[in-house]
Order: sequence, then C-alpha cells, then structure tokens
Amino acid sequence: MQRFVDASIEGWYGYLDGDPGAADAFIKRDNPDDDLLAYSRAAMKRHGIVVSGDALTLGIGAMTAARWKDFFDSMVKAGVYKPSLDYRRAYTLAFVNKKIGMK
Repeated sequence: MQRFVDASIEGWYGYLDGDPGAADAFIKRDNPDDDLLAYSRAAMKRHGIVVSGDALTLGIGAMTAARWKDFFDSMVKAGVYKPSLDYRRAYTLAFVNKKIGMK
C-alpha cells in the first residue's frame, strides 16, 4: 500500500511540475482535446487543486486528524452522521504526510 500511495503522489508531482507527456498521452485516449488538457493542468496549479493547504508542508495527499475531526463535526452539524459515530476508525495516517516527492 505504501508503494502505491508514494507512486501516486510522485506521479502527481511529476504531472504538475515535470513532463506531463506520458500522463497526457493516456488521458488523450478518452479526452483528445489538447487545449482543454493544457488548460486543466494549468488551472489545477493556479487554483491549488492538488497542492495547497496541508499539502504545502506535508506533501500531496496530506491528511491530519484535525481535518478529519473538522469534517466529521461538519457532517454531524449537517445531520449526516450521528455524534456517537467513532469516525477515527474510518481512516489512517500511516501512509501519508511523509513529504514524498516534495522539492
């Protein structure tokens, strides 16, 4: 699992900051619009879709217990989850926050 997570993170850094050619070739099999592909990649970078918030210091895929708690509290307030739900059993931080691929 760790190797899969690390490879996915490194792939995102490579796609955003390196040569996106290999990924673009794969994407273009189903979405052949080069202009849209270039626009989308630039927009992800410009708007911090992949690298922002905790990812700036912990790396892509960053997650914290505080963010999980905030999300859970929001869902309880919205009536989606019951307050008694043990949300901590729904996640692990074991595979993230290792700064894989960061420059």
